[in-house]
Amino acid sequence: MSDTPAFDDFSPDENALEEIIGDIPRLITLRTFADKTQTVRWFQEVGEDPTSDIRNQSQTYLDALGFPYIDTAFILNWEDAEAAAASLDWDHAGWEAEEQLRAGLVARALEDLSEDALSVALNHVAAMAGGSLKEHIAHVAALWDLEHDAPFLTAAAGAAIQAAHQAALVFAADADDDHPFILKYHLFESGRWPIGIAGATFNLF
Repeated sequence: MSDTPAFDDFSPDENALEEIIGDIPRLITLRTFADKTQTVRWFQEVGEDPTSDIRNQSQTYLDALGFPYIDTAFILNWEDAEAAAASLDWDHAGWEAEEQLRAGLVARALEDLSEDALSVALNHVAAMAGGSLKEHIAHVAALWDLEHDAPFLTAAAGAAIQAAHQAALVFAADADDDHPFILKYHLFESGRWPIGIAGATFNLF
């Protein structure tokens, strides 16, 4: 449902980024964001009981996305997470809301950046985040005995890459830091996996 690249589709290309970055503050911000993806504790808190902070983060994200009436379901194991992720194939409400936001950010970013500059910067973010994700995905695969389920692990990593991509678009468009994509990315930063909305439920692992 997304054209965001998988976590191992790219390798960082610092030379390409440096060629277009110049003194454009927005691109410098994107490079800084890409560097910070290396410190994210991807998926390291999945399965843990939700803290009050996580509950608040979840509700703040739903409010910003336009779904204040939806309840959060806190998933506690990978089997249920896999089932919840599969449910997104038929429930498009959350995806459609995010797609509208994505299109708006792209249009706004291209008012000041060229398509080539935006593409190089976003690919750099994906590559940097993907490099960090590999180690964490291997860790959770061993911890939860998931080595046999490569497609699902790739889907989980792809969701994280998509969140980094979306957050990067916020910076590229110079949008507000309380944008839904930033709030969603904060959930990943907290070690969680915001799987998505299905029916009247927001599934958060």
